[in-house]
Amino acid sequence: MSDGFFDEGDLVGVMTTQPLDRVLDYKAPEGGCWHGAFVEVPLGPRKVLGVVWGKGRGDFDRSKIRSVIRVLDVAPMAPDMRDFLERAATYTLTPMPAMLRLATRAPGLGDAPSMRKVYRPGDAAPDRMTTAREKVLGVLRDYGGLAFTLGELAEMAGVSGSVVKGLVKQGTVREEDAPRDTPYPRLDPDHGGKTLTEAQERAAAALRAGIASGRYGTTLLKGVTGSGKTEVYLEAVAETLRAGRQALVLLPEIALTEQFLTRIEARFGMKPAEWHSGVTMTERRRCWKMVGQGACQVVVGARSALFLPFRDLGLIVVDEEHDTSYKQEDGVLYNARDMAVLRASLTGGQVVLASATPSLESWANAEAGKYARLDLTDRFGAAVMPDMAAIDMRLEDLPGGKWISPSLKREVDARIARGEQALLFLNRRGYAPVTICRACGHQIGCDHCDATMVEHRFLKRLMCHQCGETRPMPSVCPSCEAEDRLAPVGPGVERLEEEARALWPDARVVVLSSDLFGSARALKEAIEGIASGDADIIIGTQLVAKGHNFPKLTLVGVIDADLGLQGSDLRAAERTFQLLRQVAGRAGRAEVPGVALLQTFQPEHPVIRAILGGDEEAFWTAEAAEREAAGVPPYGRMAGIILSSPEAQAVFDLGAEMARNDAPLRRIGAQVFGPAPAPIARIRGRHRVRLLVKADKAAPLQQALAQWADQFRLKGDLRMAIDIDPQSFY
Repeated sequence: MSDGFFDEGDLVGVMTTQPLDRVLDYKAPEGGCWHGAFVEVPLGPRKVLGVVWGKGRGDFDRSKIRSVIRVLDVAPMAPDMRDFLERAATYTLTPMPAMLRLATRAPGLGDAPSMRKVYRPGDAAPDRMTTAREKVLGVLRDYGGLAFTLGELAEMAGVSGSVVKGLVKQGTVREEDAPRDTPYPRLDPDHGGKTLTEAQERAAAALRAGIASGRYGTTLLKGVTGSGKTEVYLEAVAETLRAGRQALVLLPEIALTEQFLTRIEARFGMKPAEWHSGVTMTERRRCWKMVGQGACQVVVGARSALFLPFRDLGLIVVDEEHDTSYKQEDGVLYNARDMAVLRASLTGGQVVLASATPSLESWANAEAGKYARLDLTDRFGAAVMPDMAAIDMRLEDLPGGKWISPSLKREVDARIARGEQALLFLNRRGYAPVTICRACGHQIGCDHCDATMVEHRFLKRLMCHQCGETRPMPSVCPSCEAEDRLAPVGPGVERLEEEARALWPDARVVVLSSDLFGSARALKEAIEGIASGDADIIIGTQLVAKGHNFPKLTLVGVIDADLGLQGSDLRAAERTFQLLRQVAGRAGRAEVPGVALLQTFQPEHPVIRAILGGDEEAFWTAEAAEREAAGVPPYGRMAGIILSSPEAQAVFDLGAEMARNDAPLRRIGAQVFGPAPAPIARIRGRHRVRLLVKADKAAPLQQALAQWADQFRLKGDLRMAIDIDPQSFY
């Protein structure tokens, strides 16, 4: 071996994506291979993907060691990427093969470069329209003319390939020969920069200086909604491009991607690469390969884009950094915000954490001087922050089964009369959260989870929001078989829509909820329609809180401001504060001032008072003092242990045994709470028990947890998941 190159026959250690607990020895193939090379190796009778992790250990009979089958035609994994995966695995207590699977989630990595047939919209209309043909054209419309392979297009449309071929003959679909993977067009950092305000320019200059330094740093960019944070951090992207480095922008919702890509194109002349679940497999492979070759400058994506093989990553932007969707809650349990900071620290890159309502963790790191902080306190242009007030529901004369108070109705009436828009916000999908039998009191629950099923009247089905199970809405009680006695309890956005249509029969009412749109494209069209004035009343879930700009929206009415304040979640106050401030920020983003009204039964609650008072720093300071006194994050460490099994007794027995044998944790001064049934004690037929570990901020928690967990053997179908820094406690 010389300079990281292994000659043919040298022993190499290969980390595979298979669930094994060690690196495996192989012989380097004909022509040799590099450290970091992606390879195909034999494992038993199968061929599996792996990465050359270093020298082989040589502790095995050399005559029985098999050779690497071939080296894949992709860029080798960079040393900083291997370092990132190892450190992330150590922090999250995740086996390395699982981390490597995250870093290789692109199809066809082993395919040789070649031409292929791709399909795009054509110009001609078909001679006749059938249901199958309409499905194909619908997919092409929804994805904005992206190229599909024949298999992808047929599968996504749910038709046979012959339907697509028939449309090709008619000229309705165009068949082209295209290189399998091509570089992305170059982005021009000087193409379309906007004139910034003085405050925006100061913030942009600070970010540009960080990029120019070539060193690691993290900045909290805190700006009120509508202050132009995006334009500021796009200047950091421009500076990264000028430096010849790559940039990654993470967004919390796929629904925001289309709108954001348009802004990138306007700013830099070309669209960047996309990486999220709504992108075709063909595009995912192209993005993965081009990022590794340095032929892709900017990626806009979901949290998993952090694991793309960037060659020279100079900037990571985490937009809406407080958003809970950055925490991966199944499989590998990680927080993309924290992993972004780790990744940039290893590449000498900058991180920008952008939010109007930052997480307490980021706020505390800025207070402690670990992060720089930039504030944008004014809205861009003529817009000003909305006035905010509470509607005390204890004083409202509201009949049962109704949720829009007379006071809120009067305000909506006034907006409609002036040709403005009103938003009614309720963070509950579906029609009603509970369906109860008025004859026997039975609540319809999921067969596989300890959760009630939510009525979705639009779909005419009941749905479990834990496992996704659906069933038709019954007319007979499943318990007592009484007919026509099932009644919805509590509101969801669909039920609120019903009430709004009755109150304002002539108004144009639109519901924005993630489960009501079949594709990101359809959602984008609905959002564009609202922005151009095609609605009088918008009814929405938390989807509307994220980054949308509706110029005619001047009133936000929060139907149940108390909803997030119940329960024992240590972040309940913080999340309620963030969500309601974000929602209120949708009002008055143009010349006409906005008003935000919060319907509440607890107007004296500290969170409600903090939102109305607008003194955000006072809220963070008080919340931080409470958390510090309790020794909980971000001033202490926590880990959740989730045990699950089809057998309830097995998980309780293991939980009790773990609680009794906690010596490794006691040695670092940590406390173990539980075992206790998880708040949702059964999901997908598996019983769930939780333990919670709490430790001092400086305690070596991961090491102690690993020693503790190693004492126990999981028998049968028992599973254990360790969640470092848990964000939810369900």
